[in-house]
Amino acid sequence: MLGSKPVSTPTDYTTKLHQTAGSPLSDVDASSFRRLIGRLIYLTNTRPDISYAVQHLSQYVSHPTTAHQQAANRILRYIKGSPRAGVFFSSSNILQLKAFSDSDWAGCLDTRRSITDFSVYLGSSLIS
Repeated sequence: MLGSKPVSTPTDYTTKLHQTAGSPLSDVDASSFRRLIGRLIYLTNTRPDISYAVQHLSQYVSHPTTAHQQAANRILRYIKGSPRAGVFFSSSNILQLKAFSDSDWAGCLDTRRSITDFSVYLGSSLIS
């Protein structure tokens, strides 16, 4: 990853991930993928910009494939390109709490289940 080029977005929006995308990972690589997703989930506490991409990939930790690994590597390349990103609270802003939600009915390609997401802002900073 040290020699890879940074990217400007955490996901490639032209690629649609599903359970059978790519070939299955070996047991060692699958375990490594699961650890990476766990670490990325922890990182979303201070990097809300990767939350959607990480949560989407976390749906595939039971049977990861090469396509899922490539998507996880893209998130790492995105993080590499934005080392100073994070949550910033300005002392001059009024800290007003705002929340938004959205639903995508039957949006999951594998199960046709609905997907719901939300965002919470404290002032102008996304916190969840």
